[in-house]
Amino acid sequence: MNLNTSVLSERSCQFNMSSSKTIVWFRRDLRIDDNPALAAAARDGSVFPVYIWCPKEEGQFYPGRVSRWWLKQSLAYLEQTLKSLGAELVVIKTQSTLSALLDCINATGATKVVFNHLYDPVSLVRDHSIKEKLAEVGISVHSYNGDLIYEPWEIYDEKGQAFTTFDAYWDKCLNMHSEPISLLPPWRLVPAAVTGTVARCSIEDLGLENESEKSSNALLGRGWSPGWSNADKALTEFVEQHLVDYSKNRLKVGGNSTSLLSPYLHFGEISVRKVFQCAWMKQILWRREQNSQGEESVTLFLKSIGLREYSRYLCFNFPFTHERSLLSNLKYFPWHSDVNHFKAWRQGRTGYPLVDAGMRELWATGWIHNRIRVIVSSFAVKFLLLPWKWGMKYFWDTLLDADLECDILGWQYISGSLPDGHQLERLDSPQIQGCKYDPEGEYVRQWLPELARMPTEWIHHPWDAPLIVLKAAGVELGLNYPKPIKDIDTAREHLTEAIFKMWEMEAAAKAATSDRMNEEVFDNSDGIETSAIPKVILKEMSSCPTYSSNDQRVPSFQNCNNGSLYGKRARYVEEEKLHADKLNYHNKDAGTSRGEQDLCSTAESSASKRLSTSRTSFSVPQSCSSSDGRPLQEYESSDLK
Repeated sequence: MNLNTSVLSERSCQFNMSSSKTIVWFRRDLRIDDNPALAAAARDGSVFPVYIWCPKEEGQFYPGRVSRWWLKQSLAYLEQTLKSLGAELVVIKTQSTLSALLDCINATGATKVVFNHLYDPVSLVRDHSIKEKLAEVGISVHSYNGDLIYEPWEIYDEKGQAFTTFDAYWDKCLNMHSEPISLLPPWRLVPAAVTGTVARCSIEDLGLENESEKSSNALLGRGWSPGWSNADKALTEFVEQHLVDYSKNRLKVGGNSTSLLSPYLHFGEISVRKVFQCAWMKQILWRREQNSQGEESVTLFLKSIGLREYSRYLCFNFPFTHERSLLSNLKYFPWHSDVNHFKAWRQGRTGYPLVDAGMRELWATGWIHNRIRVIVSSFAVKFLLLPWKWGMKYFWDTLLDADLECDILGWQYISGSLPDGHQLERLDSPQIQGCKYDPEGEYVRQWLPELARMPTEWIHHPWDAPLIVLKAAGVELGLNYPKPIKDIDTAREHLTEAIFKMWEMEAAAKAATSDRMNEEVFDNSDGIETSAIPKVILKEMSSCPTYSSNDQRVPSFQNCNNGSLYGKRARYVEEEKLHADKLNYHNKDAGTSRGEQDLCSTAESSASKRLSTSRTSFSVPQSCSSSDGRPLQEYESSDLK
């Protein structure tokens, strides 16, 4: 049977529908192409597509303005597409996702619910609970992989342990043998008959955009076109026109030097499998043509896809990482809870042009280049000693492609909380980075108009410019552009002091623990960070008769006696203590980037610590302390904006 006959045969089967009614629960998979849940429902019988918006369950991870704008446009696009296929998207705003699903089941008489997996801690808790509750009332529930190339529970090392370094994880993925899979979009959908009532609403009624936001959001439509078919166009344009030069252009912070696919991937308007396969096919072609630049470009681009995969992998295997660092090295770090520094950073008023330009672009457009994300986040953590969770939450509130798992990985990488992340003591100079990534100063001039007339020689360090140069450029430091919030030598000194204080507090805590003679009962969940790398135990849901090999797994932890994750960093820390006198934070090269190692940020694509933890347990900050040991003040999302 040839391919065309196979496709026709598959489609003809859709006319022989059974009486089965299936609810397709859309979340961050707003597409019809290569959508496993939708494809499965279309094969089985009639479908009832539903999107449920429950702000209460979002908690402190309620999406920011620009992210909600994208969601609104994408839902409208999906609604039109489903209507053209014969099934109308039902939109519901509710206080409980489970109650909304039960209402849909009662109104349609559906016997099955399908959805695609999500891997962030909040969704893991909610989805597992919903699946169990629906199974209790006899509803068949199936979930599918619509977001990743490989499921997080499919990739382990030779000992069956979870990987904690990206290179080892990605090498294993690339060496896995799997057949390319791409599910054809249904050409027709049979709508499920509705006999009851559902409290449906319009997309406008969801309240994703209020009147005060519409004027700002109107600008977003000039640069972005949400929607699954627009995602396909963006992928085709990138692969055919820009991918070959990706290796040499990806670090240009101005212009469209990257794929710009991350918002489409986050909202599931395009499948990562499709992106991967398109790039991989190009690599095969260029290898045959001996196009080495093209080959290298694809390798680097696939690595960015791998980092996105790795972010989900870490969040699944270590579901506490949205609240605590993977390594315990920051447990005693004396963060500086300086509200004024935090405000200056997010407003782009630090006095360091490249940092300020990046933060102003972020606020204006909801987007910044991957390199700029690394630079501004490093500045917040290393330069200003702001808690990494503050920055993570601010990115969540302001990025167009805000993605919790990628956000977690990026900020933990920068703060030295990953075994292969930045070293905590590494402090790069914004001035040197500016000269490297914006050598002509065009990016700074675009977003800092007050520096537009500064000569290129001085634009990344205007504080060093002669007074006559500043006057000619119309720059008055401290008036129309701020002086540096902290000079780099002072920043290095403060970082060094913080690291040594962290070591002292850690040593004191260990000594106090060893002196305790009385037996204590304590919550050992805090030991997850410092215990051996846990293997994920896949819970068989024996109470659920609908369990299948496709369904979402649930992580649980068991302690292992072999090597400690913390030990890798601990040995390094001890060596640094013994050779502290050799730490030279005033080295001329201290601000120089380490090149390719910087690329381990997840912004390119573009359960809480236990499953029983509250969905709204995240707070900014939550468990940080100031330099004098007092708890830090907490901030609500509105304060962060």
